[in-house]
Amino acid sequence: MTDISHTLVIGGSSGMGLALARELLSEGQAVTIAGRSRDRLDAVSAELTTDRLRTVQADITREDSVRDLFGPWLFEHTGRLDHVVVTAADMSAGYGPLAQLPLADARTVVEAKVLGPWLVAKYAAPRLTESLTVTSGIAAYRPAVGGTVVATVNAALEGLVRALALELAPIRVNAVSPGWVDTPIWNSFAADTKDERLSAMAARLPVGRIGQPDDIAQAFRAVMTNRFMTGTVLHVEGGHRLI
Repeated sequence: MTDISHTLVIGGSSGMGLALARELLSEGQAVTIAGRSRDRLDAVSAELTTDRLRTVQADITREDSVRDLFGPWLFEHTGRLDHVVVTAADMSAGYGPLAQLPLADARTVVEAKVLGPWLVAKYAAPRLTESLTVTSGIAAYRPAVGGTVVATVNAALEGLVRALALELAPIRVNAVSPGWVDTPIWNSFAADTKDERLSAMAARLPVGRIGQPDDIAQAFRAVMTNRFMTGTVLHVEGGHRLI
């Protein structure tokens, strides 16, 4: 068994997850990135050329995929799994007027944002040594018109965190709750108005700017390394809850 810490970042092929993976690798840690898109995983492997990085295709909405993700192969490189961070969640299907939002779309978001992390906890717990961190969001506290499903799943995820912190102890379970962050996910549902919307929000926030992926990566690191923190939601939203 090696002394190098090993973190699995689910959803680490872009945005906040990729920023975290870069930071962990820069510290000399071993990182496994899991994601649904083989093309994006290959692009990350080509960019981050180090033998301390592995990538794997996985879909956390499918139980068989999650079960396979936590198979023996995951431990061959370092012999251990210290931390799991879940940033994966395609929320694009969760926005729209209540009367027009299909139930199938709402279920897709629930599966990705709530049941996906639940499955990860189920299969990670027997082999995980330190912490599980998931990604909530400002919508749980500042819901928007047309965002009923997004608000619901973020609030539900935080309830799951508190329950898992008790059931999986001494593994620490926490959530990071970002505000508005400039990540590629905006291109999936608001590409035409992205710049205008982000600029308007930046003007409202007490910090005077929109979040960047590195801001959230630093929050993940704080949660992962603080051994007296569990069942907690760390808010990194530029003061959004105050306005």
